[in-house]
Amino acid sequence: MSIFTGSCVALVTPFKNNKIDFEKFHQLIDWQIENKTDALLIAGTTGETSTLTDDEHLNLLQDAGKYINGRVPFIAGTGSNDTAYSIWLSIEAEKAGADAALIINPYYNKSTQRGIIAHISAIAKAITIPVIIYNVPSRTGMNITVNTMKELSKIKNVAAVKEASGDISQITEIARVCGKDLDIYSGNDDQTLPILAIGGKGIISVSANIIPRDMHDLVASFMAGDLEKSRELQFKTNLVNLAMFYETNPIPIKTAMGLMGLDTGEMRLPLVEMEEANKDKLIADLKTYGLL
Repeated sequence: MSIFTGSCVALVTPFKNNKIDFEKFHQLIDWQIENKTDALLIAGTTGETSTLTDDEHLNLLQDAGKYINGRVPFIAGTGSNDTAYSIWLSIEAEKAGADAALIINPYYNKSTQRGIIAHISAIAKAITIPVIIYNVPSRTGMNITVNTMKELSKIKNVAAVKEASGDISQITEIARVCGKDLDIYSGNDDQTLPILAIGGKGIISVSANIIPRDMHDLVASFMAGDLEKSRELQFKTNLVNLAMFYETNPIPIKTAMGLMGLDTGEMRLPLVEMEEANKDKLIADLKTYGLL
């Protein structure tokens, strides 16, 4: 059984006075669920996880488990380039009520493909909840190959992959080789429909922070057999999808949310305010979309 089918928002982490703003966090969760988001990823890249302290990361996951309270699947970002740390955090996420853990392959110290298998295997075997592999070579410096995906898919609770390599040929081959042993979720909003077309189950979305209903409808219409509507929504949402990467994520999405009145507070260094030229382009795109 799939962890979810549809659109999962990679939720931003709101800050206020350099602390997590839990009141705003709850408001964002409620707004997402009201707008048909199918699942919530907490403490992913978009959530600025790399600048959370251990206590903040743990408190965020624990609070999410209590507040989401089973309304939609709750996926916890527990990846790290330190296997032992990721095991600890994944165990704590399971205790907090997470329905799945999103695990990235090691970055900076990186590893061989054998090392990636050992890393993810060790984490998966330490917990009972499903694991979603996260393949994002632009951030890790290392692609997870098709053969490695095949080996990982043999592990009982390795259930899915968030594929953000951008390589449709590779993703198609993963679908062919792994089949029903590994669900595929798009990690790039602009590739949602192509990945659905090869059997993907949905999207783990940055854009859903501001257009949750459209991202849900894009997947739902495809699953209902309405390819024309799904295609129209892919074309429509691409204006936002591409704008979200004018600068490093989550700078554009947090900027957009502030402009829309969904203020999520400051970003943490090393992320800084958006360049004015890029912000002007973002504002123009949001106006064209009808969000401003």
